[in-house]
Amino acid sequence: MTPPITHPIPKKTIERLSEYRRSLLSCHEQGITHIFSHILAGMHGITAVQVRRDLMLIGFSSDTKKGYDVKVLIEFINNILDSREVMNLAIIGMGRLGQAITSYFNGKRRKMRIVAAFDVDPTKVGTAIDNIPCYHIDSLAEVVEQMDISIAVISSPTSVAPSLVVPIINAGIKGVINFTSAPLNFPQGIVAENYDITTVLEKVAYFVKEADENGDKS
Repeated sequence: MTPPITHPIPKKTIERLSEYRRSLLSCHEQGITHIFSHILAGMHGITAVQVRRDLMLIGFSSDTKKGYDVKVLIEFINNILDSREVMNLAIIGMGRLGQAITSYFNGKRRKMRIVAAFDVDPTKVGTAIDNIPCYHIDSLAEVVEQMDISIAVISSPTSVAPSLVVPIINAGIKGVINFTSAPLNFPQGIVAENYDITTVLEKVAYFVKEADENGDKS
């Protein structure tokens, strides 16, 4: 039984817990029963101290002589990250990115599922894409209410994204993941993450360039 958390958990810690869980699930599939903090840390390019701090922050302790029990730690993190009920998600924009997200994500998490998609393309509206029904964006509020959708993933063209803010607010969406390059602002009460793939790629490219240039100088 996971003890109740009485203090806020930093966003970065939540991100790392999600990453730890993916690695732990992979270890479990390989038959690995225990793992030391320095091994888990090495998988994520951080220190063992950081791993131990994150796990202490959520109240997890274990036999350090044998390492962390993989199965027990997975369940512990599940109880921290996952809601009690399944959360329903919707994809807004079913171009290549939207379809890739749907194809990759659906079925990966027991407590989250993509149940609807939205677009304006008449060749997509009214069809099922990867077994997900696609609706016209004009029916967003109605479908969100009917299907109890909590989270919207925006993968529309960047030029369209700003026009989606008000409809998403009016539909009662509680969380937004924005994959377009247009930063979107939502009022307090809606959890929003702007994830600009172009910016991430440019950041990686910059550090690759710096490493190459510094290597040439040495």
